[in-house]
Amino acid sequence: MNLKQFKTLGAAATVAALLGASSLSAQAQIVKIDGSSTVFPVTEAVAEDFQKAKKGAIKVTVGISGTGGGFKKFCRGETDFSNASRPILKAEMDECRKNGIEYIEMPVAYDALTVVVNPKNTFIKSMTVAELKKIWEPAAQGKVMNWNQVNPAWPNTPIKLFGAGSDSGTFDYFTEAITGKAKSSRGDYTASEDDNVLVQGVQRDVNALGYFGFAYYAENQGKLKSVPIVEKPGGKAVLPSMETVLDGSYQPLARPIFIYVNAKSFARPEVKEFAEFYNKHGEKLAREVKYVPLPPTAYTHNLEMLSKRTLGTKFGGENKVGLTIEQLMKMEAKL
Repeated sequence: MNLKQFKTLGAAATVAALLGASSLSAQAQIVKIDGSSTVFPVTEAVAEDFQKAKKGAIKVTVGISGTGGGFKKFCRGETDFSNASRPILKAEMDECRKNGIEYIEMPVAYDALTVVVNPKNTFIKSMTVAELKKIWEPAAQGKVMNWNQVNPAWPNTPIKLFGAGSDSGTFDYFTEAITGKAKSSRGDYTASEDDNVLVQGVQRDVNALGYFGFAYYAENQGKLKSVPIVEKPGGKAVLPSMETVLDGSYQPLARPIFIYVNAKSFARPEVKEFAEFYNKHGEKLAREVKYVPLPPTAYTHNLEMLSKRTLGTKFGGENKVGLTIEQLMKMEAKL
């Protein structure tokens, strides 16, 4: 091999190395997010605005595999952020710990988990928590099949049920709030982690009843009817809305929703920038996609948590029904 050939090969190797480095650099500018379909509309709105602000230099991918599915990927180190419609659970904390994954937990909005019926349903004016429990508890499986079995004033027609899949944080929260125990539910219903599937199911069947996050109801108000909920016997029937979530009257189905950021990923500039952008613009974008934004102090609190790299969860691996954002901010995060 002569010197000229060597130099040519050397130059080619340098170009290849530079192209490789460039490719790695381009790859490093991807922020990966997965998890809850309920949190998806907020995170997707933030991702779109962030990518515009960065003029395409940073790409943000947002998947939907349910809160549980998202945490499986997150705890394997496959994603930078996890969308979650309930706090991280003890088994997920253990899995993250086993794999050396540390995280910062941030509430990003409030959701009014919404019970819906078909708009042609004329007999449901409101429902009590007790009636919902009678429909959804495990003992109802194969037994409570018609509306009049729940309330004798309702017709003797079949109930067609649509609800969150078992990997969904919405499933965990709804079951705990309604049946009294997370994941305690009848199994004979149409389940999906994709809320759009549930929307379509209720929309197509006059005897349908379903539940999912408020944003999916708000997007389909002409096709669905939301059900006012009576929390306690003799109580007032309350419709889900921004106002009833903020004033605390919509219970027990109002809940905070979260994003979790991988602490190691947070060392990358693009991940840090996205986390900060989320909290600086989250209030406006949560409102735009029909979620209830947190008070400005909560987003400031999140930014402080990021600045101090406050690791862990404030929930100790358990869900907490009926928690206010003020109570949440006072709690201490632990891994």
